Amino acid sequence: MDEQTRMHLLKTMVRIRLAELQLAIMYKNGKVFCAAHLYEGEEAVAAGVCANLRSDDCITSTHRGHGHCIAKGMPMKEMIAEVCGRITGCCGGKGGTMHLFKPGIGVMGTVGIVGGGIPLATGLGLAMQMQKTDRVAVSFFGDGAANNGAFHESLNLAALWKLPVIYVCENNGYATSVAVGRSTSVPDIGVRGTAYGIPGITVDGNRVDEVYEAAAEAVARARAGLGPTLLECKTYRIRGHFEGDDSLYRTREEVAEARKRDPIEYWKGRLLGEGVITEDDVAAVNAAAEAEVADAAAFAENSPFPDPQDALVLTNQA
Repeated sequence: MDEQTRMHLLKTMVRIRLAELQLAIMYKNGKVFCAAHLYEGEEAVAAGVCANLRSDDCITSTHRGHGHCIAKGMPMKEMIAEVCGRITGCCGGKGGTMHLFKPGIGVMGTVGIVGGGIPLATGLGLAMQMQKTDRVAVSFFGDGAANNGAFHESLNLAALWKLPVIYVCENNGYATSVAVGRSTSVPDIGVRGTAYGIPGITVDGNRVDEVYEAAAEAVARARAGLGPTLLECKTYRIRGHFEGDDSLYRTREEVAEARKRDPIEYWKGRLLGEGVITEDDVAAVNAAAEAEVADAAAFAENSPFPDPQDALVLTNQA
Protein backbone atom coordinates (compact mmCIF):
# COMPACT_ATOMS: atom_id res chain seq x y z
CA MET A 1 0.00 0.00 0.00
CA ASP A 2 1.57 3.30 -1.06
CA GLU A 3 1.60 6.42 1.09
CA GLN A 4 -1.11 8.11 -0.98
CA THR A 5 -3.49 5.20 -0.33
CA ARG A 6 -2.64 5.20 3.37
CA MET A 7 -3.47 8.89 3.64
CA HIS A 8 -6.64 8.41 1.61
CA LEU A 9 -7.85 5.77 4.05
CA LEU A 10 -7.23 8.06 7.02
CA LYS A 11 -8.94 11.02 5.37
CA THR A 12 -11.96 8.92 4.39
CA MET A 13 -12.45 7.52 7.89
CA VAL A 14 -12.12 10.95 9.49
CA ARG A 15 -14.58 12.47 7.01
CA ILE A 16 -17.12 9.73 7.73
CA ARG A 17 -16.71 10.05 11.51
CA LEU A 18 -17.14 13.82 11.56
CA ALA A 19 -20.10 13.70 9.18
CA GLU A 20 -21.88 11.22 11.43
CA LEU A 21 -21.18 13.24 14.56
CA GLN A 22 -22.55 16.31 12.78
CA LEU A 23 -25.70 14.43 11.80
CA ALA A 24 -26.13 13.32 15.42
CA ILE A 25 -26.18 16.99 16.42
CA MET A 26 -28.56 17.90 13.62
CA TYR A 27 -30.87 15.06 14.65
CA LYS A 28 -30.99 16.33 18.23
CA ASN A 29 -31.68 19.84 16.92
CA GLY A 30 -34.63 18.67 14.84
CA LYS A 31 -32.92 19.05 11.47
CA VAL A 32 -33.20 15.33 10.60
CA PHE A 33 -36.82 14.24 10.49
CA CYS A 34 -36.59 10.46 10.47
CA ALA A 35 -34.65 7.75 12.26
CA ALA A 36 -30.89 8.15 11.83
CA HIS A 37 -28.71 5.05 11.92
CA LEU A 38 -25.12 6.23 12.32
CA TYR A 39 -21.86 4.51 11.44
CA GLU A 40 -19.48 5.57 14.21
CA GLY A 41 -16.90 2.86 14.86
CA GLU A 42 -17.33 1.04 11.54
CA GLU A 43 -15.53 3.49 9.26
CA ALA A 44 -12.68 1.14 8.36
CA VAL A 45 -15.00 -1.18 6.45
CA ALA A 46 -16.38 1.41 4.05
CA ALA A 47 -13.00 3.07 3.61
CA GLY A 48 -11.03 -0.14 3.11
CA VAL A 49 -13.44 -1.68 0.62
CA CYS A 50 -14.29 1.39 -1.45
CA ALA A 51 -10.63 2.39 -1.82
CA ASN A 52 -10.36 -0.60 -4.16
CA LEU A 53 -13.27 0.44 -6.38
CA ARG A 54 -13.46 2.52 -9.53
CA SER A 55 -16.12 5.13 -10.15
CA ASP A 56 -17.93 2.76 -12.54
CA ASP A 57 -18.13 -0.02 -9.95
CA CYS A 58 -21.37 -0.19 -7.98
CA ILE A 59 -22.36 -0.60 -4.35
CA THR A 60 -25.57 -1.29 -2.52
CA SER A 61 -25.89 -0.47 1.13
CA THR A 62 -28.13 -0.55 4.17
CA HIS A 63 -30.13 1.71 6.47
CA ARG A 64 -26.69 2.56 7.96
CA GLY A 65 -25.24 3.73 4.67
CA HIS A 66 -23.89 7.27 5.01
CA GLY A 67 -20.31 6.02 5.39
CA HIS A 68 -20.48 3.84 2.30
CA CYS A 69 -21.78 6.74 0.22
CA ILE A 70 -19.00 9.06 1.39
CA ALA A 71 -16.34 6.42 0.77
CA LYS A 72 -17.71 5.80 -2.75
CA GLY A 73 -17.42 9.49 -3.60
CA MET A 74 -20.78 11.07 -2.87
CA PRO A 75 -20.33 14.82 -2.26
CA MET A 76 -20.76 15.61 1.42
CA LYS A 77 -23.20 18.42 0.66
CA GLU A 78 -25.52 16.14 -1.31
CA MET A 79 -25.44 13.43 1.33
CA ILE A 80 -26.20 15.67 4.32
CA ALA A 81 -28.82 17.64 2.38
CA GLU A 82 -30.60 14.40 1.48
CA VAL A 83 -30.53 13.15 5.07
CA CYS A 84 -32.16 16.46 6.03
CA GLY A 85 -34.79 16.08 3.29
CA ARG A 86 -33.68 19.10 1.25
CA ILE A 87 -34.11 19.59 -2.48
CA THR A 88 -30.35 19.87 -3.00
CA GLY A 89 -29.84 16.30 -1.75
CA CYS A 90 -28.75 13.46 -4.00
CA CYS A 91 -32.39 12.37 -4.41
CA GLY A 92 -33.98 15.80 -4.27
CA GLY A 93 -34.98 15.33 -0.65
CA LYS A 94 -37.25 12.37 -1.44
CA GLY A 95 -35.04 9.55 -0.17
CA GLY A 96 -33.87 10.72 3.21
CA THR A 97 -31.32 9.00 5.40
CA MET A 98 -32.13 5.39 4.43
CA HIS A 99 -32.58 5.80 0.67
CA LEU A 100 -29.51 7.47 -0.84
CA PHE A 101 -28.85 7.01 -4.57
CA LYS A 102 -26.33 8.45 -7.01
CA PRO A 103 -25.95 6.12 -10.01
CA GLY A 104 -23.36 8.36 -11.69
CA ILE A 105 -20.78 7.32 -9.08
CA GLY A 106 -22.09 3.80 -8.60
CA VAL A 107 -24.17 4.31 -5.46
CA MET A 108 -27.12 2.14 -6.42
CA GLY A 109 -29.05 2.57 -3.23
CA THR A 110 -29.02 2.37 0.50
CA VAL A 111 -31.95 0.12 1.34
CA GLY A 112 -34.05 0.33 4.49
CA ILE A 113 -35.17 -3.31 4.31
CA VAL A 114 -32.68 -5.63 6.04
CA GLY A 115 -30.86 -7.62 3.38
CA GLY A 116 -32.66 -5.81 0.58
CA GLY A 117 -29.47 -4.65 -1.11
CA ILE A 118 -27.99 -8.14 -1.43
CA PRO A 119 -30.09 -9.35 -4.40
CA LEU A 120 -29.78 -5.89 -6.00
CA ALA A 121 -25.98 -6.21 -6.04
CA THR A 122 -26.35 -9.74 -7.40
CA GLY A 123 -28.45 -8.42 -10.27
CA LEU A 124 -25.93 -5.67 -10.91
CA GLY A 125 -23.20 -8.30 -11.08
CA LEU A 126 -25.21 -10.28 -13.62
CA ALA A 127 -25.68 -7.16 -15.75
CA MET A 128 -21.95 -6.43 -15.63
CA GLN A 129 -21.17 -9.99 -16.68
CA MET A 130 -23.65 -9.89 -19.55
CA GLN A 131 -22.17 -6.59 -20.72
CA LYS A 132 -18.74 -8.27 -20.73
CA THR A 133 -17.11 -5.60 -18.57
CA ASP A 134 -14.63 -5.95 -15.72
CA ARG A 135 -16.78 -3.88 -13.36
CA VAL A 136 -17.69 -5.23 -9.93
CA ALA A 137 -20.60 -4.84 -7.55
CA VAL A 138 -20.33 -4.70 -3.76
CA SER A 139 -23.12 -5.36 -1.30
CA PHE A 140 -22.71 -4.07 2.26
CA PHE A 141 -25.00 -5.69 4.85
CA GLY A 142 -25.06 -6.55 8.52
CA ASP A 143 -24.85 -9.74 10.56
CA GLY A 144 -28.64 -9.84 10.85
CA ALA A 145 -29.05 -9.84 7.07
CA ALA A 146 -26.71 -12.83 6.81
CA ASN A 147 -29.55 -14.93 8.25
CA ASN A 148 -32.04 -13.84 5.59
CA GLY A 149 -33.04 -16.00 2.69
CA ALA A 150 -31.97 -13.30 0.24
CA PHE A 151 -28.39 -13.72 1.44
CA HIS A 152 -28.27 -17.47 0.79
CA GLU A 153 -30.16 -17.29 -2.50
CA SER A 154 -27.88 -14.55 -3.78
CA LEU A 155 -24.66 -16.30 -2.82
CA ASN A 156 -25.88 -19.50 -4.47
CA LEU A 157 -26.66 -17.81 -7.79
CA ALA A 158 -23.54 -15.65 -7.74
CA ALA A 159 -21.37 -18.70 -7.10
CA LEU A 160 -23.14 -20.77 -9.74
CA TRP A 161 -22.79 -18.07 -12.41
CA LYS A 162 -19.42 -16.70 -11.20
CA LEU A 163 -20.78 -13.19 -10.85
CA PRO A 164 -18.40 -10.29 -10.07
CA VAL A 165 -19.88 -9.50 -6.66
CA ILE A 166 -18.22 -8.93 -3.30
CA TYR A 167 -20.56 -9.57 -0.37
CA VAL A 168 -19.34 -7.54 2.62
CA CYS A 169 -20.88 -8.51 5.95
CA GLU A 170 -20.35 -5.77 8.53
CA ASN A 171 -20.65 -7.85 11.66
CA ASN A 172 -21.06 -5.10 14.26
CA GLY A 173 -22.26 -7.42 17.01
CA TYR A 174 -25.96 -6.61 16.99
CA ALA A 175 -29.00 -6.92 14.76
CA THR A 176 -30.95 -4.04 16.30
CA SER A 177 -30.84 -5.25 19.93
CA VAL A 178 -30.11 -8.94 19.35
CA ALA A 179 -26.50 -9.98 19.93
CA VAL A 180 -25.02 -11.98 17.08
CA GLY A 181 -24.34 -14.91 19.40
CA ARG A 182 -28.07 -15.25 20.05
CA SER A 183 -29.10 -15.20 16.40
CA THR A 184 -26.33 -16.84 14.39
CA SER A 185 -25.26 -20.48 14.52
CA VAL A 186 -21.61 -19.95 13.57
CA PRO A 187 -19.00 -17.73 15.26
CA ASP A 188 -17.65 -16.55 11.89
CA ILE A 189 -20.15 -15.66 9.18
CA GLY A 190 -17.31 -15.78 6.67
CA VAL A 191 -17.27 -19.60 6.80
CA ARG A 192 -20.62 -19.65 5.02
CA GLY A 193 -18.82 -18.95 1.77
CA THR A 194 -17.53 -22.52 1.85
CA ALA A 195 -21.06 -23.89 1.48
CA TYR A 196 -21.30 -22.18 -1.90
CA GLY A 197 -17.80 -22.99 -3.08
CA ILE A 198 -16.50 -19.42 -2.89
CA PRO A 199 -13.87 -17.76 -0.69
CA GLY A 200 -15.22 -16.85 2.73
CA ILE A 201 -12.89 -14.53 4.62
CA THR A 202 -13.15 -13.04 8.11
CA VAL A 203 -11.02 -10.03 9.04
CA ASP A 204 -10.79 -7.49 11.83
CA GLY A 205 -13.13 -4.80 10.54
CA ASN A 206 -11.53 -2.18 12.78
CA ARG A 207 -8.19 -2.53 11.01
CA VAL A 208 -8.47 -0.72 7.73
CA ASP A 209 -5.32 -2.34 6.32
CA GLU A 210 -6.79 -5.82 6.79
CA VAL A 211 -10.05 -4.76 5.16
CA TYR A 212 -8.24 -3.06 2.29
CA GLU A 213 -6.02 -6.05 1.53
CA ALA A 214 -8.84 -8.60 1.71
CA ALA A 215 -11.06 -6.42 -0.47
CA ALA A 216 -8.24 -5.96 -2.99
CA GLU A 217 -8.00 -9.73 -3.44
CA ALA A 218 -11.78 -10.07 -3.75
CA VAL A 219 -12.02 -7.26 -6.31
CA ALA A 220 -9.14 -8.70 -8.37
CA ARG A 221 -10.82 -12.10 -8.32
CA ALA A 222 -14.12 -10.63 -9.48
CA ARG A 223 -12.53 -8.57 -12.27
CA ALA A 224 -10.75 -11.69 -13.52
CA GLY A 225 -14.06 -13.50 -13.93
CA LEU A 226 -13.43 -15.91 -11.05
CA GLY A 227 -16.64 -15.12 -9.20
CA PRO A 228 -17.79 -13.73 -5.88
CA THR A 229 -16.26 -13.50 -2.43
CA LEU A 230 -17.88 -13.31 1.01
CA LEU A 231 -15.93 -10.91 3.21
CA GLU A 232 -16.90 -10.67 6.88
CA CYS A 233 -15.57 -7.62 8.71
CA LYS A 234 -15.90 -7.89 12.48
CA THR A 235 -16.46 -4.44 13.90
CA TYR A 236 -18.60 -2.71 16.51
CA ARG A 237 -21.50 -0.28 16.46
CA ILE A 238 -20.53 2.42 18.96
CA ARG A 239 -23.82 4.29 18.85
CA GLY A 240 -27.24 2.77 19.37
CA HIS A 241 -29.09 1.10 16.55
CA PHE A 242 -30.65 4.49 15.86
CA GLU A 243 -30.36 7.92 17.46
CA GLY A 244 -32.50 7.77 20.57
CA ASP A 245 -31.90 4.05 21.15
CA ASP A 246 -31.42 3.52 24.91
CA SER A 247 -29.04 0.58 24.28
CA LEU A 248 -30.21 -1.21 27.43
CA TYR A 249 -29.32 -4.51 25.77
CA ARG A 250 -25.59 -3.87 26.34
CA THR A 251 -23.46 -2.43 29.12
CA ARG A 252 -21.56 0.84 29.21
CA GLU A 253 -18.45 -1.17 29.97
CA GLU A 254 -18.87 -3.10 26.72
CA VAL A 255 -19.10 0.11 24.71
CA ALA A 256 -16.15 1.64 26.56
CA GLU A 257 -14.06 -1.42 25.80
CA ALA A 258 -15.04 -1.22 22.13
CA ARG A 259 -13.93 2.41 21.97
CA LYS A 260 -10.40 1.23 22.78
CA ARG A 261 -10.41 -0.50 19.39
CA ASP A 262 -11.29 2.68 17.50
CA PRO A 263 -10.35 2.14 13.82
CA ILE A 264 -9.26 5.74 13.29
CA GLU A 265 -6.98 5.78 16.32
CA TYR A 266 -5.47 2.46 15.24
CA TRP A 267 -4.65 3.69 11.75
CA LYS A 268 -3.46 7.09 12.91
CA GLY A 269 -1.13 5.37 15.39
CA ARG A 270 0.21 3.08 12.67
CA LEU A 271 0.98 5.97 10.31
CA LEU A 272 2.58 8.07 13.04
CA GLY A 273 4.65 5.14 14.26
CA GLU A 274 5.93 4.37 10.76
CA GLY A 275 6.77 7.99 10.06
CA VAL A 276 4.29 8.27 7.21
CA ILE A 277 2.62 11.29 8.80
CA THR A 278 3.25 13.80 11.58
CA GLU A 279 0.95 15.26 14.21
CA ASP A 280 0.70 18.35 12.00
CA ASP A 281 -0.57 16.16 9.18
CA VAL A 282 -3.21 14.68 11.50
CA ALA A 283 -4.30 18.17 12.53
CA ALA A 284 -4.55 19.20 8.88
CA VAL A 285 -6.69 16.14 8.03
CA ASN A 286 -9.04 16.90 10.93
CA ALA A 287 -9.26 20.60 10.06
CA ALA A 288 -10.06 19.90 6.41
CA ALA A 289 -12.77 17.40 7.35
CA GLU A 290 -14.26 19.73 9.96
CA ALA A 291 -14.46 22.54 7.41
CA GLU A 292 -16.01 20.28 4.77
CA VAL A 293 -18.64 18.94 7.17
CA ALA A 294 -19.49 22.40 8.56
CA ASP A 295 -19.89 23.74 5.03
CA ALA A 296 -22.11 20.80 4.05
CA ALA A 297 -24.28 21.20 7.16
CA ALA A 298 -24.76 24.92 6.47
CA PHE A 299 -25.53 24.14 2.83
CA ALA A 300 -28.20 21.65 3.88
CA GLU A 301 -29.81 23.95 6.45
CA ASN A 302 -29.94 26.80 3.95
CA SER A 303 -31.41 24.65 1.19
CA PRO A 304 -35.19 24.60 0.58
CA PHE A 305 -37.46 21.68 1.20
CA PRO A 306 -39.09 20.05 -1.83
CA ASP A 307 -42.38 21.52 -2.95
CA PRO A 308 -45.29 19.18 -2.12
CA GLN A 309 -46.02 18.95 -5.84
CA ASP A 310 -42.58 17.44 -6.33
CA ALA A 311 -43.97 14.22 -4.87
CA LEU A 312 -45.63 13.69 -8.26
CA VAL A 313 -42.41 14.23 -10.25
CA LEU A 314 -39.63 11.70 -10.78
CA THR A 315 -36.18 12.89 -9.76
CA ASN A 316 -33.47 12.13 -12.30
CA GLN A 317 -30.20 12.49 -10.41
CA ALA A 318 -26.91 11.70 -12.16
